Amino acid sequence: MDLTQFFLIAPVLTLQPPFRADAMRSAHEEARCAKNGIGLLKLMGRNSGYIAANAAIATGHAHFCLVPEVPFGLSGKEGLMSLLEQRLESTGHAVIVAAEGAGQYFFDGQPEEIDASGNRKLGDIGMFLRDQINRHFHSHGRKISLKYIDPSYIIRSIPANTTDKLFCARLAQSAVHAAMSGKTGLLVGYWHGEMTHVPFTALSEQRQTINPKGQLWFNVLEATGQPMQIGDAVEEGFVAAAPKLEK
Repeated sequence: MDLTQFFLIAPVLTLQPPFRADAMRSAHEEARCAKNGIGLLKLMGRNSGYIAANAAIATGHAHFCLVPEVPFGLSGKEGLMSLLEQRLESTGHAVIVAAEGAGQYFFDGQPEEIDASGNRKLGDIGMFLRDQINRHFHSHGRKISLKYIDPSYIIRSIPANTTDKLFCARLAQSAVHAAMSGKTGLLVGYWHGEMTHVPFTALSEQRQTINPKGQLWFNVLEATGQPMQIGDAVEEGFVAAAPKLEK
């Protein structure tokens, strides 16, 4: 039996509770322990913001969550800078968590580069936000203390916890059962509490992303207190047709 077309794609829990708490706690402590403190945390998530969204909900520390699925703007009274000013006025500190794929339209016009894996290299949204925030408050004569945290691959490089081990054991067993029964060209999934064998053909050109009008994003808005729409990327000229969410 040819197993070269058989692949196991394991949706491992890449943001385990201990590390998630450590990273978010660090950003929060750095922010709240300084006058006008801002903690900026960048997390993995090229095309979807599940890690950032769940981190914001789980810890309750984030005031702003920026993900690829929901465009945001910087200027104007509803822009990120104005909202940051309001947050600092009300609480004295602010915490921002951003998925690495958020706001990529800010880098339009730059030469496109491809990494060794064949993926397009993303613009560094963390460094971009850090510089934009510092520049904004400096131009307004207001001192801030911004700490930028980028845990990078550390987020998925810690030892697996018990939940991960149990989950991955079930994935592996299901993969072996599929291979021994002669199945190829599929992935092992986890739907409604059951392990499933999903043909690659059923997944062609599909990607799971956050629904900006769905329950998860509603939970994020409740946890952070941020508005449904932060600024207007279209009005600011960053994108030609970014979706504008209904308020």
